[in-house]
Amino acid sequence: MAGAATAVLLAALLPLATQSAEAASRDRDKKPTSRSCEKQPNKTFQRLLACVSAEGVMKHERAFQAIADANDDQYYPGSRAAGTQGYDDSVDYVVHKLRKAGWKVSLDPVDVEYFVPPILQQLTPVEGDYETGVFTGSGFGSVEGTVIPVDINLVGDRASDSGCTPDDFAGLDFSGPSDIALIQRGTCGFANKSRNAEDAGAEAVIIFNQGNSPDREELIVGNASTLDEGGPSNLTIPVVGASFADGEALAQPGSTAFVEVQEPEIREDFNVIAENPGKNKDNVVMAGAHLDSVEAGPGINDNGSGSAALIELAEQMSKVRNHNTLRFAWWAAEEQGLVGSQDYVDGLPQSELDRIAAYVNFDMIGSPNFIYGVYDADESSFPAPDGVPIPAGSAALEDLFEIYFTWQEIPYEDSEFSGRSDYEAFILDGIPASGLFTGAEVPKTEEQEAIWEGVTGESYDPCYHQACDSLDPVGDGADPAVYAELDAENDLEGNVSLEALGVNSDAIAFTLLSLAYSTEDVNGVPGKDVPKSGKLDLPTEPAGPEGTVGTDGGRQHAHAGPSA
Repeated sequence: MAGAATAVLLAALLPLATQSAEAASRDRDKKPTSRSCEKQPNKTFQRLLACVSAEGVMKHERAFQAIADANDDQYYPGSRAAGTQGYDDSVDYVVHKLRKAGWKVSLDPVDVEYFVPPILQQLTPVEGDYETGVFTGSGFGSVEGTVIPVDINLVGDRASDSGCTPDDFAGLDFSGPSDIALIQRGTCGFANKSRNAEDAGAEAVIIFNQGNSPDREELIVGNASTLDEGGPSNLTIPVVGASFADGEALAQPGSTAFVEVQEPEIREDFNVIAENPGKNKDNVVMAGAHLDSVEAGPGINDNGSGSAALIELAEQMSKVRNHNTLRFAWWAAEEQGLVGSQDYVDGLPQSELDRIAAYVNFDMIGSPNFIYGVYDADESSFPAPDGVPIPAGSAALEDLFEIYFTWQEIPYEDSEFSGRSDYEAFILDGIPASGLFTGAEVPKTEEQEAIWEGVTGESYDPCYHQACDSLDPVGDGADPAVYAELDAENDLEGNVSLEALGVNSDAIAFTLLSLAYSTEDVNGVPGKDVPKSGKLDLPTEPAGPEGTVGTDGGRQHAHAGPSA
């Protein structure tokens, strides 16, 4: 782990992480000095909420940005992605901060995949190097050959069921040694399209976006691992994505192309696990956030925001004498498919799983065009997707977050209990879960702007999974006009809203301090009241979500990518 180079980087980062900034003067309700907060046991809501701050979170965000800037990885510079030095240095930073705060820290090794970027080149009748990505479930290999369009529709409404049935391949000649199926998005899942292509004899697949609406024009990369009818696709050939425009170019008569997906290298990363033992060692409250970014950039909102908030809370709660044991986790390789959290849960014997009373998850809590989302465990807005369990006690966790918002008279919304972040492994083992989410790529509605301000029609996070998810989004490619408007509305520092970061950090603090003293409403294990909580006029029930989301809202964070 930390060698000489990392030690030098940490020495440079630690002063940076404590610098004040303009954000300090804009913090939502300032508060005691950091020195007094560090010395006192913040064992009451009053003390803890006074000490947790957006500025406290941002000092760690600035450190994450500096770590990404120092990462000169051959393929993924400027990121904190799994398998890179940027991730290793993020681990070292978290470990340093938590040990300094007095937590018991351990490193949990995880095997992750390090991918050489895929290649998609058109060779004839025009030449071009196209932006692409690898579909989850893809096979590996290099193929140079003829591009064969499969029942595509480039005109009119561009309605497409390209590649959805074996009949779509009838009459097409895939008998050669290097044939590339060109398939259009639409109707059925990517796995079915790709499976049908391989069964027809294709040696590679290019899936391009449908082009029937503005949100289906850009590069599409998704999940081709699971068939619509269930079961694995078991693909052995490379499957890559393309934009609609690049698909049009590849569809020309006489088109040939080169596709390459190399088998990934296996590298070792680490989950960071930090524990603050309580009086009850057998009633463990877990909180987690993924520490890795996507390969495109530093991941300041996704998920620097959740990771930094958890560090801030660990520092401010380090002297609390918990009744229950607290265990915080920073997960590896979430962006590769929830790898770190799944590996951790898989490695626990049943006796250890039985000790975990609850798990709460924080993945994107500072989106610049935010809504305040709470995982919808009581299914008041969303029925959980098929196969996603909601363990008993999860609704009580949801209520805790919502009681905080109700107490502070802050409107909130449901976010689908989808299992599409690091809580999935926990709920599959029957552990109650909840969490917060401020939104990803889905556009904000006019109704939502009226409640939470922001900009109608722009994504909750316009830089989601892009290089501009940074502390300088405009410098990294974001639209200056959009970010000027968002800054005026939502008080930004880089690609995070200080308003959302402050509110959600306090909601996390309220919930975790509550659980540190008692999980009785979650799992029936008696505890004790938070000291002096009786002096506060806390609501007994949540006010209820705003009702601005439905089938397509709130479930906008699928790390495996869309499946159709």
